[in-house]
Amino acid sequence: MTTDDTRTASAEEFWDTRYATANRIWSGNPNTALVRETTGLVPGRALDLGCGEGADAVWLARQGWRVTAVDVSAVALGRAAGHAADAGVGDLVDWQQHDLSVSFPAGSFDLVSAQFLHSPADLPREQVLRAAAEAVAPGGVLLVVGHAGPPSWDPGHHHALGLPTTDEVLASLELPSGHWEVLVSTEYEQQLTGPDGRPGTRRDNTLMLRRLPV
Repeated sequence: MTTDDTRTASAEEFWDTRYATANRIWSGNPNTALVRETTGLVPGRALDLGCGEGADAVWLARQGWRVTAVDVSAVALGRAAGHAADAGVGDLVDWQQHDLSVSFPAGSFDLVSAQFLHSPADLPREQVLRAAAEAVAPGGVLLVVGHAGPPSWDPGHHHALGLPTTDEVLASLELPSGHWEVLVSTEYEQQLTGPDGRPGTRRDNTLMLRRLPV
């Protein structure tokens, strides 16, 4: 799908088409930052925004979390539900289809995770992340992980997307003073393998906040 097509297609159409190109788009492994930052948390209710093929939701369910996993793509959600069933945790995950620019899952959560919530299709990311913060229960955490720059093998990749720093993400959340605690705010470099099989790098960032108990 070209850039012009992306502008005219709905988010659902764009991502359904993307997922339909292959039996698996992502690695099937949970995101490294999710594992690193949430290991040791007491499992409760988790919300996984942009769950894709479900690797993060399945991992969280295996740790004992009850997960609400959200994506705009019905193709991705169907695939994710199959992975959860295969892993024996299908009863711990509630798969919900939402275009987050239009609707947001109800409820409050002990963990809200937004992993690489970037999209070439229309996505009001700041608005979605503010809604994510509102969904965090007192004492719960918000985890936002994003790309900080393009991969080394493709410097122009993501050129049309905003890739904010953690400070910019924090400011955009417009959180009330004294109600939140910053647990993690960092940028880091990942070692990756490029599409040509050669090693490369890319920089990502992590912001993790705790909502203070009332």
